[in-house]
Amino acid sequence: MADQIAEDSPVLYEQEGGVAILTLNNPDRRNVLSTLVLETLQDYLARFQADPDVRAVVLRSSGPVFSSGHDLNEMVDRDHDSYEAVFTLCTQVMEAIRLLPKPVIAQVQGLATAAGCQLVATCDLAVAGESARFATPGVQIGLFCTTPGVALARAVNTKKAMEMLLTGIPISAADAQDAGLVNRVVPDEELEENVLELARHIAGASSQTLSIGKPAFYRQIELDRPAAYELAQAVMVDNLEKEDAQEGISAFLQKRPPQWKY
Repeated sequence: MADQIAEDSPVLYEQEGGVAILTLNNPDRRNVLSTLVLETLQDYLARFQADPDVRAVVLRSSGPVFSSGHDLNEMVDRDHDSYEAVFTLCTQVMEAIRLLPKPVIAQVQGLATAAGCQLVATCDLAVAGESARFATPGVQIGLFCTTPGVALARAVNTKKAMEMLLTGIPISAADAQDAGLVNRVVPDEELEENVLELARHIAGASSQTLSIGKPAFYRQIELDRPAAYELAQAVMVDNLEKEDAQEGISAFLQKRPPQWKY
């Protein structure tokens, strides 16, 4: 792997082919999503928007904990504006993941709690090691996980989301998969390779096609069915007129591998 930044950075960046890998890098503090970490993630996501060499993104962490969520030191004895700034920044990062026209895959080991769980729920795909656990335990310290609940409620059914939010009790990786919070659960020792294999497979598709499909998916799920079909139909017509769609269809008909332009 190449293009890795300094090992003391709060977020490490590596590039493997078309896959960008971001690693939360503060294991001693359970990879908290401090302001510095969130700002660094925000900068990378903005950079990836127009980078043609990035076709998919993997978000992972170092150490035994994926992320324990917000830095609670930033939530004690501060003023209203400071608190507002923290949650505004976090929301901006979560929305940057959703709006990035490239798939983002969470690679989860250990515990993902509060905003760390929100981060998993926000990513387009998530793969967890067997020992991973997920929780929104804010209620136990007097701070209900309301913003994590936004992403959580869009990833799992309402009753499961409320159970997690009201009790704060961690759920297992298997339960998270059953609930729809993660796509796959794999042996811990196979987690990294499994995620990279998935990311490489996705990165092999046309980035032009992915950049059309991902935003359209998130737009249509917020609409009623007739409006969703209207939007989807328009998107497919636009997609069909693109170079890579014509190349892909022609390649399929001619029984040859496609040569993507983008």
